[in-house]
Amino acid sequence: MSDETTGAAPQRTRGFLGAVERLGNLLPDPIMIFVWLIAALMVLSAIGAALGWSASLAYAGSEAPQYGTLANGRLTFTATSLFSEENIGRLLTEMGRTLTGFAPLGQVLVIIFGAAVAERVGLLSALIRASLRNAPRVILTPVVAIIGMVSHHASDAAYVVFIPLAALLYAAVGRHPLAGLAAAFAAVSGGFAGNVTPGQLDVLLFGFTQEAARIIDPAWTMNPLGNWWFILAIVVVFTPIVWFVTDRIIEPRLGPWGGEADDELKADLAKSELTPAEWRGLKFAGLAALLVVVVFAALSLWPGYTPLIDESREGPSRLQPFYSALIAGFMLLFLLGGIAFGIGTGVVKGASDVLEKMIDGVRMMAPYITFVFFAAHFVAMFNWSRLGPIAAIRGAELLQELSLPAPFLLVSVLAFSSVLDLFIGSASAKWSALAPVVVPMFMLLGISPEMTTAAYRMGDSYTNIMTPLMSYFPLVLAFCRRWDTSIGVGSLLAMMLPYALAFMGAGVLMTVAWVFFDLPLGPGATVHYALPGAS
Repeated sequence: MSDETTGAAPQRTRGFLGAVERLGNLLPDPIMIFVWLIAALMVLSAIGAALGWSASLAYAGSEAPQYGTLANGRLTFTATSLFSEENIGRLLTEMGRTLTGFAPLGQVLVIIFGAAVAERVGLLSALIRASLRNAPRVILTPVVAIIGMVSHHASDAAYVVFIPLAALLYAAVGRHPLAGLAAAFAAVSGGFAGNVTPGQLDVLLFGFTQEAARIIDPAWTMNPLGNWWFILAIVVVFTPIVWFVTDRIIEPRLGPWGGEADDELKADLAKSELTPAEWRGLKFAGLAALLVVVVFAALSLWPGYTPLIDESREGPSRLQPFYSALIAGFMLLFLLGGIAFGIGTGVVKGASDVLEKMIDGVRMMAPYITFVFFAAHFVAMFNWSRLGPIAAIRGAELLQELSLPAPFLLVSVLAFSSVLDLFIGSASAKWSALAPVVVPMFMLLGISPEMTTAAYRMGDSYTNIMTPLMSYFPLVLAFCRRWDTSIGVGSLLAMMLPYALAFMGAGVLMTVAWVFFDLPLGPGATVHYALPGAS
């Protein structure tokens, strides 16, 4: 074992970050967290039912939402024990329905059929390498920042391919490779909330948002584009931050790089070159993507035949079928693009090659499906107990009495999300636990589920590069040690801290400004929300 490795262990236990790491290591696996949450929820529901917990609000609708009772214009939710005969029976007899009825599961599985093909034929890796390989030296940092945030669609390839490639390219043009690595890591991980287009993450998080919003409004349907303008603005705001911090703070601190483009570096760069077959595959994939776009446009605009437009509605609600179809659209983009790329490169020779990669993608989802089993039951049992709407109504009443402005409320969600992110890395795990309380409560305060989701995403983003508990942190540390064997956990954290602090400040200001100016979050998505039927 090297001296650098043995010396890293004591360094990791020092100071505040060492305490964060030790505390985080005491936490169980996210799946077990939900097991304990379910157990605590069952006990709490029994206490609530015994004490007669309830909450009500004025409601002008003619029908009460699920699990609520309506009388004299008041909608009331009363706590019910999860140990009751009805709920125990529901738990055991509807276990399969509870799992399969959990919206995020089906949506993520649909997309993974296509994404698995695109990743395993090499399309996502080729796109990253093609977009970054010939970036001009003078704008190398902003190009790295933008591609890093876009590369979230590529999942693991963003970390495994993009981050070390950025370091190689910096070294190739005579700049310090660790500066390139830091810029790439900041964009990929610290800028996790930003992107140019919506993708898998939007579908996953909005699936949890939909489950939570339906506690109050059973008709609420997620819009996968509900945060599009917000995440695009993050790219616009964070790119100059990455540029400034990298070129004016990190690289001067690292000092001049004494290395040169030796044979090993040239060999590594050669590996990143796209082959003629890969270029041909990218052309085929581009044509396939264009075909998907044309088909969706035709299904929305063809005179007399618009299955993706609800002609019976007015305004933005006419586009709801189109929004719902985007999940299938993402899947087809990945699937047909991956097949076309595979044909162009010769990786795909028949249907069996495609099916094998789709099956392998689902196989890799086994940990997620296991997690969803417990998360789905936690959300469902939260609804059965009625504690979700009770907590939301009581919390909303308290916040109304305090007269706290909406920006402050959203910043509090952002801050709480960022603190949790130091200990629990999974964005979906945290949101599936927080959403059933936060989303309904803010809906009652007039804040839309889309805005609440946006605030959560911002808080879940920038702290990724501040904690050694992030799952890819050891991998990035290993990439650093290729260029400087003395780099330890503290060194990497110190290098990333300026990005995190700058992102945090910008994120808070963005969230406040979005509410203050009442900007749209995406097509058909607004900051404020009015509960249908509520007075």
